[in-house]
Amino acid sequence: MDMCNSEILSYGISQRPSAENVMKALKEAIDITKDCPYRRTFHSDQGWAYQMKAYVQTLKENKIFQSMSRKGNCHDNSIMENFFGIMKQEMYYGKVYYSFDELKHAIEKYIYYYNTKRIKQKLGWLSPVNYRINFLAA
Repeated sequence: MDMCNSEILSYGISQRPSAENVMKALKEAIDITKDCPYRRTFHSDQGWAYQMKAYVQTLKENKIFQSMSRKGNCHDNSIMENFFGIMKQEMYYGKVYYSFDELKHAIEKYIYYYNTKRIKQKLGWLSPVNYRINFLAA
């Protein structure tokens, strides 16, 4: 998530955790942010994936500062935790998904909606993408 406009930049969805999935999402985020004129900081919790040598090395090679939540402190990662809570309320709770593919499609559809249609008061009642287009691309 870009903390400037709350846009979900990249993500990976798989049936089980894998280094390949994590690295694919990381490389996508790096590519999307490559023209950023400022120091890039990628923040995460302390999960195994973000401590992998390949993950840490890829950040270093791309001159990206790695920031991690303190152990046992969910408040450090509250922006993503808040997104997950909103997503579960709006597309998961009360719905039954009968297959992994159905759930994956629902998540992808929700992220598209969140980025392009769901307005936020802090963004002047614009969606994250509209905010980026109108104010950050200038």
